[in-house]
Amino acid sequence: MTRPFHKVLVANRGEIALRVIRACHEMGLRTVAVYSTVDEHALHVRFADEAVCIGSGPAAASYLNIPNIIAAAEISGADAVHPGYGFLSERAEFAEVVQQCGMTWVGPSPDHMRLMGDKVKAREVMAHAGVPLLPGTGLLTSADEAVAAAREIGSPGILKASAGGGGRGMKIVNNLGQLPSVLELAQAEARAAFGSGDMYLERYVRNPRHIEVQVVADIAGAVTHVLERECSIQRRHQKLVEEAPAAKLDPDLRERILAAAVAATRAIGYHSLGTVEFLVDGSAFYFMEMNTRVQVEHCVTEMISGFDLVQEQLRLAAGEPLGITQPQDRARGHAIECRINAENPVDFSPAPGTITALHFPGGTGVRIDSHVYQGCTVPPYYDSMLAKLVVHAPTREQAVRRMQRALGEFVIEGVDTNLPLHRWLLKQDAFVHGEYDTHFLETHLDAEAIEHEAAVS
Repeated sequence: MTRPFHKVLVANRGEIALRVIRACHEMGLRTVAVYSTVDEHALHVRFADEAVCIGSGPAAASYLNIPNIIAAAEISGADAVHPGYGFLSERAEFAEVVQQCGMTWVGPSPDHMRLMGDKVKAREVMAHAGVPLLPGTGLLTSADEAVAAAREIGSPGILKASAGGGGRGMKIVNNLGQLPSVLELAQAEARAAFGSGDMYLERYVRNPRHIEVQVVADIAGAVTHVLERECSIQRRHQKLVEEAPAAKLDPDLRERILAAAVAATRAIGYHSLGTVEFLVDGSAFYFMEMNTRVQVEHCVTEMISGFDLVQEQLRLAAGEPLGITQPQDRARGHAIECRINAENPVDFSPAPGTITALHFPGGTGVRIDSHVYQGCTVPPYYDSMLAKLVVHAPTREQAVRRMQRALGEFVIEGVDTNLPLHRWLLKQDAFVHGEYDTHFLETHLDAEAIEHEAAVS
């Protein structure tokens, strides 16, 4: 098939911009990088075929500036736009502007982005599709309504922003008397983060696992999955470690989760790459959300499947039929990903600065997705992730040992990183044996032991 586009503007920065550029080049597509003034010497700028400056350092002036990005696409003659993840990747209005300007949007339709971006509407659609949901409400209109709903749902409950994600505007409610004040605080946080204070309430699961399914679908309606990932190691609702397949997941439960993800995708007529996320509570599971973009953790799925998911995303945007035609019955080995961030390893505060020394680990089954180099500056304006360290091995036990070894070889100096946290985590029996949930770091984090790891590394 002749693709309808030949030059892709990557509306992002960092490692995901490099990831998309590599996929494009392997497909014979030319690339355009966009960059802020502080990213002038970034690797995505160096390795793209062309690059256009779109503004100053703060994201609002550059990577979130839709008119500047569209102008860069028009100036460079780009005929497609790939948003990566973060920034504008789930902004339906950005996708619409791209399409209105005659360019191909590498992602799902704006309607699907809006539907899944509205968590309350997404719950309604999933209920109609027969996908399991936690007991919850529609949009809350008052504190009195919230209190009445909480009595019916049961305690504890959790308030969530309808337009939200990433834990912002999310508040656990244990005491009905405190619910009105907690609701007001959650609404204020949601308005600041998402421009909307719309909230809903769900029953809170105390010790869940976070399991997500990679789905792919084409414009003709073909849908399949590429197995599941486990994302239960989190801090402040942000994923830190991911693995595929999930550790110690009952085979019957796995099949039910995979089937529900495909049913959810098919129910909305979705096309492109996507991820359906679930909370797992014992033998029960519940729909949480659908992300309408490539995920940070897509790498572990690529390692266990052999598929290039970004290239598949580009093909689907070109209207080509699904290249992954059969559901994956089982994984090819096991993969683990650690997100290496420029941050204090104990309190997670950001740590911008200049990298004075850098050594990446290597060897069989080790993959590094990164945009940093020795001498580069880590600016204070963006996400703190420096690299994704991914390992692959025939078994989970071997993958854990490989990650332990790779973390021991990883050297970054000049900025604080969370490498000591990862080194500590990979030694914990609960992780080694795959027996953990989303609250593991909250209940087990040992600041003294992590500081010792930092001192001896």
